[in-house]
Amino acid sequence: MPFTPRFGQVPNATFQLFATSLLLCVITQAAEPVAIDWTKARQHWSFVPPKAQALPKVKDTAWPRGRVDHFILASMEAKELTPSREADVRTLIRRVAFDLTGLPPTPEEVRAFVSDARPDAYARLVDDLLGRRAFGERMASVWLNLARYAEDQAHQVGGNSSLNYPNAWRYRDWVIAAFNADLPYDAFIEKQLAVDLIEPQNKADHAALGFLGLGHKLYARSRLDVQAEEWSEQVDTVSQTFLGLTVACARCHDHKSDPITARDYYAMAGVFASVQMVNLRPDGKEEDGKTLADKMDPGTLHVVRDLKPHDLPVYDRGDMESPGVTAPRGWLQVLSKGEPVKFQQGSGRAELARQITDPANPLTARVMVNRVWDLLFGKPLARTTSNFGATGDKPTHPELLDDLAIRFMQNGWSLKRLMRELVLSATYRQTSRSGAFQAPRAVANRPSLEIDEANDHFWRMNRRQLGIESWRDAIMAAAGTLTLEGGPSQSLDAPTHHKRTIYSQVSRRDLNKTLMLFDYPDANVHAARRSSSTTPTQKLFVMNSPFIIEQSKRLAQRLQQSGSDDTSRIRHAYELLFAREPEAEEIAIAQEFLKQPAESSLNAWEQLAQALLATNEMLYVD
Repeated sequence: MPFTPRFGQVPNATFQLFATSLLLCVITQAAEPVAIDWTKARQHWSFVPPKAQALPKVKDTAWPRGRVDHFILASMEAKELTPSREADVRTLIRRVAFDLTGLPPTPEEVRAFVSDARPDAYARLVDDLLGRRAFGERMASVWLNLARYAEDQAHQVGGNSSLNYPNAWRYRDWVIAAFNADLPYDAFIEKQLAVDLIEPQNKADHAALGFLGLGHKLYARSRLDVQAEEWSEQVDTVSQTFLGLTVACARCHDHKSDPITARDYYAMAGVFASVQMVNLRPDGKEEDGKTLADKMDPGTLHVVRDLKPHDLPVYDRGDMESPGVTAPRGWLQVLSKGEPVKFQQGSGRAELARQITDPANPLTARVMVNRVWDLLFGKPLARTTSNFGATGDKPTHPELLDDLAIRFMQNGWSLKRLMRELVLSATYRQTSRSGAFQAPRAVANRPSLEIDEANDHFWRMNRRQLGIESWRDAIMAAAGTLTLEGGPSQSLDAPTHHKRTIYSQVSRRDLNKTLMLFDYPDANVHAARRSSSTTPTQKLFVMNSPFIIEQSKRLAQRLQQSGSDDTSRIRHAYELLFAREPEAEEIAIAQEFLKQPAESSLNAWEQLAQALLATNEMLYVD
């Protein structure tokens, strides 16, 4: 039977899911292992190294602005689709500002961009946004979900907080700084897995080890079956985040669909069985393992260090009482040229990191390029962003994915350079309105929406819902309450919390209800990408939340001080919230509303401010 911790309380839904999955894994009657044809296995699209691609030929040679557009247009023309027209300048600046910084443009920035007639005005805007601290905060909001960032554990007995992470924010700040410095992605990975081994003198980057050091810690950690749960969690997070593979599925038996054996799993798990999660003080000494969170040194980092390295046996069907043959610590066989590469330097963390970032590895660059495309276009090229295996989806544009991956590595693994190229493309600049075509249809004038309703060929931009961080930050930016300092986390519900939302506390045990309401993922597990929901309770939150009511009051004060008459104030409201001028009908409706007697504790301007904050336009980006 699988391990069930005695935590003194009923496990939450997340742990019950873990337990159920493990139970199914253990009770599965494993068939006799089938010999894997490794030559054939390596022919799966994601295991074939990406190849340099010739630029596709297109009929409409005037439309492409760069290499990306040639690939996209070629796929459109093959389906007799036509690109949509370019978005207007106000829509474009709002879109790219949110995408690159997670914040809306100010009215002054919008006016400056609209009036800038230089041919490189948009490129200048992009470069400015990429250079802001807000860029790192935006990217970190994505990365922390992949890294299952949290500041506590799923279970706690009484007031025992010794397994929590009061200084987790130091890892978060490292991630933000790394993105802002455009740390090459291969180095970004290596530092998070093994900076202490690769660069022993580099104490400044030790916070990067929080990627591993902020993992799950279970009670009764001296027990082998408990330790096995922690190894499995580390293998799962590392393999899905960096490789787009579900290696942990091979814990109990060879992977059911991918060429990953139980030996592969225990070879990787042996790396994590040879390390220990520790709390490292600034003087280099470890905190006492029962040091409570509120007693911990404020400079303490939650990291990992090597123990005596040792290999694991392959446990029969995951049963820790049934050890089998030893699996030397090493790399996945399907990604090795012949026999699996063995790790021999300490725990093997540094060797694991270098195998992941080896340019010959066909997965790492593809996986990250696919995540960036998803971030900017609202739909990845390969839909299953953390599963590039047999059960995952094939990419819709495999040649484009290969071309981007190859050039990503050739260009020094620079994320800023990659993102700059994508947002400057004609593909990115298209309007999201489905009827905005450049030319009549080729086949019986059929609209693109009918030919490709899902927009698989990117003939228009996807309208996207803001994540909770960008939405909440935009509300405070409009109200004039947003502060830009970083540092330690605050409770999201604290009345004084006006920092960006990324600086909020994240709990595995009890995720903040507002974060949960607006689709922030469960911090217990790696989150491949966020879901996007629209529910009545979200609108009820906007109607009744003390935070929204307070921001509405502050926004109303700001608007009333912004002009000498209602019309100019209404115009300013639309500039602040939507980066556009209001239409005449919208001005008339607002003016009429302001004449009505107040029917709540809020005055007319405060009610108008709240109504504008509640609009779909506030929550979505075109």
